[in-house]
Amino acid sequence: MRIVLIGAPASGKSRIGKKLARTLGVPFTDTDTLVVREHGAISDIFASHGEAHFRALERAAVARALETDGVIAFGGGAVLDEATQRDIASVPVVLLTVDADAVGTRLAGGKRPLVTSIEAWQALVDARSQLYSSLADASFDTSNRPTEHIAHEIADWARHHHPSKDPS
Repeated sequence: MRIVLIGAPASGKSRIGKKLARTLGVPFTDTDTLVVREHGAISDIFASHGEAHFRALERAAVARALETDGVIAFGGGAVLDEATQRDIASVPVVLLTVDADAVGTRLAGGKRPLVTSIEAWQALVDARSQLYSSLADASFDTSNRPTEHIAHEIADWARHHHPSKDPS
């Protein structure tokens, strides 16, 4: 079984992805974590080499992650790459959404180089929302519900819509 989680920064892809993987009994991969492990902090990559360099590293991490099974959480901008869009066309893709009111506390800490304020986050979401929706097979709002509940809902969806891929 392979499920890809996409969505805006701070939508809960990593947090929910870990719980979803445990629920389904499959591995979890976070493409941002792969980049950080191999190349250092994403904010440092942006500062030292720019967004284009980061996107190339991200694309390589995505390609490697898609060679594995399990739950794969993409960084918020990973789907901007057309090769990535093609690669996930036959994979179940779940869009995680969050509203601006709920995202404020999630953005604390400033680890996201393209999101320095709620206004910057909203502009990014507005620019990408149509693409996110076009790639997704299902969408789940993460704004104000326990992550455990959301993970179970996604697991139920995956089992129902992809029963031949059910690992249990």
